[in-house]
Amino acid sequence: MAVLNKIRQRSIFLIIIIALALFSFIIGDIFQNLGSSSKSQTVVATINGEDIERDAFMNQVENVQRQSGGSVTNTQAMNRVWDQEVRNKVMKTQYDAVGISIERDYMRQLLKQNLGTFEEFKNEAGLFDEDKLNEFIANLKAIAPESTTLNGSPVNYKAWTDFEQNISQTGVQQTYFNLVKAGVVGTLTEGELEYQLENDKVDLKYVQIPFSSIPDSVLTVKKSDITNYIKKFPKKYEVEASRNLVYVQFKETASLEDEQTIQADLTALIEDKVEFNEAAKANETVVGFKNTSDSKAFVNANSSSKFNDEYVFESKLPNAQALIGLSLNEVYGPYKDGTSYKLSKLVSKKMIADSTKVRHILIPFIGSTRADATVTKTDAQAKTTADSIYNAIRSKRSKFKSLLSLSSDKVSNEKDGEIEFAYADGFAKEFKAYAFENPKGSLGVVKTDFGYHIIEVLSQGKKQQAYKVATIVQDIEPSIKTIDDVFKNKSKFEIAVANADFNEVAKENNYTTVPVSSIKELDETIPGLGVQRSIVRWAFDDGVEAGDFKSFNTSGGGFVVAKITAVNEAGLMSTENASVTALPEIRKEMKAALIKSRVTATTLEAIASAENQTVKTASAVNMKNPTLSGAGREPRVIGTAFGLEEGATSQLIVGANGVYAVQLIKSTPADALPNYQAAANRVGQTKSNAVNSQLYNALKDASEIEDYRATFY
Repeated sequence: MAVLNKIRQRSIFLIIIIALALFSFIIGDIFQNLGSSSKSQTVVATINGEDIERDAFMNQVENVQRQSGGSVTNTQAMNRVWDQEVRNKVMKTQYDAVGISIERDYMRQLLKQNLGTFEEFKNEAGLFDEDKLNEFIANLKAIAPESTTLNGSPVNYKAWTDFEQNISQTGVQQTYFNLVKAGVVGTLTEGELEYQLENDKVDLKYVQIPFSSIPDSVLTVKKSDITNYIKKFPKKYEVEASRNLVYVQFKETASLEDEQTIQADLTALIEDKVEFNEAAKANETVVGFKNTSDSKAFVNANSSSKFNDEYVFESKLPNAQALIGLSLNEVYGPYKDGTSYKLSKLVSKKMIADSTKVRHILIPFIGSTRADATVTKTDAQAKTTADSIYNAIRSKRSKFKSLLSLSSDKVSNEKDGEIEFAYADGFAKEFKAYAFENPKGSLGVVKTDFGYHIIEVLSQGKKQQAYKVATIVQDIEPSIKTIDDVFKNKSKFEIAVANADFNEVAKENNYTTVPVSSIKELDETIPGLGVQRSIVRWAFDDGVEAGDFKSFNTSGGGFVVAKITAVNEAGLMSTENASVTALPEIRKEMKAALIKSRVTATTLEAIASAENQTVKTASAVNMKNPTLSGAGREPRVIGTAFGLEEGATSQLIVGANGVYAVQLIKSTPADALPNYQAAANRVGQTKSNAVNSQLYNALKDASEIEDYRATFY
């Protein structure tokens, strides 16, 4: 009570403190928001000064995911939309600068190009009629938002306007590309040069002292050498911001004890057992799997997979050798099959054809599977029609083909209504049963979800022994105890690594560590873990540093404890990472210097003798394809040869694969042409093709792109 009295006496003081704390929190949040860009809260990116709004962007991402039917992840959908939006904004900057727009006449021309074959827009002469197009658009607008059909597909006014927008974009892009191509030509001078590069030929002799002749082990490459090389070629080593991490995965997998428990539970289902019935206050016998007369109900009550009422051939049975040897109602198992344990009981067996050939006529009814808007018959009416056709065919089988026009199965109609399929193929249960369980020549009416079928069995394949097996399936899953143990182990590991080396603790506990390098800010997958976007987001959170660690739930069950091992800022690659590609190039430079310093001879023969190499020849070499037989692509060496006088020997040349000396034997200039227009045209075509493949990327590289996607994804 004394404590409570003191609190009451100081309540005003406490209220003031709480109020000040709340005030400071609110003020701090306001200043924090003022210090950050409000734009980054509503804008996904700014491209050449034009914003991509967050809400519109996210709606597009949702549409892509919906249209894909869940086959793409959120990040994959986001990247698709991003690529399209960047392209649109980059190209729009160019369209606006040039002043390209699609006017009505050109738009009509584009629509004609895309819709000219549609029957809806043709006149009596079979030609495209713009009036019909105008009428269609007007009607579509009038019934909006309702849909109509165009070329067999549903379309509404919004879909049409989206289509027009896409057509317009395509037209603008094509116009822009054509303008660029119009300024890209091959001149006669370029044509002459191209012709000479292809047709000027030289014969030469050379000596190659390959870099591989000097072992890497005799060279010492210092860290400063790599650093200097990076600075010398900065473009080669520019990198995005990235993170390196290491992780230990704690999987929720069933233990040996869990599997033994599953097997014991299945074994307990086999025989009858006596249990005390609390309601009846008496013992009663519970029939087991072996003696049950209703295998289907027993399986469905005790299995993770429903009872399969179909017969299967030996080739489709798991543990076939054991199952086909069972007596009727004999039980086999428990046995392991993939990720589950099973109990199987042979219910029955019989001889069944492995394939069948039938012909049928299908009469659908309203609501039947795949019935389109033209189907107007009720179930009863469809049955009456099917019975009438059946009676007509039964009296005269030759009428079958003439009645095919009544069938809605257009695919089989093209083959006289015939369908040939194997017993294992997926067909409507009732259709399949009639086709295989009735002899050749049988004719009947069968109802399926697709409607009423008039079926005639034409032939059947070879009969084989088939088996109906009742199987109880129990998936191999970790028990609650196992899951709890995994969580405890993960928690212990987290506590241990807080004050010790991550890798050492893992090693002490026999956990596998997995290092991962160069994770980018918008990556979503972690090698070995799959999609783990939450780990990537955490790795790039403000304040997260090398040495920080955190645990995460994994989508497949279980946990991951990940630790940041390196924070790599955007800019030049670190010396360690760059060494992978820099070291071979630095060693080449060192080897070239060593070779040049020790070679004093001036003739090919003397150089070859001193370096234990041979003099080689190459004939009809050109500069268009600067390849030396026996040495590979060496443009610098061949270019040097073209600059020599006949009989002259070059100085040492550092090539791609070694150090060379070359002697020009013979130079054969190409015969002059009266006109180089054909070669100029080829040059122009090459340039034009490059416009299609390279123009957008060049414009994109030159654009100002501010990317805020990581804020939202």
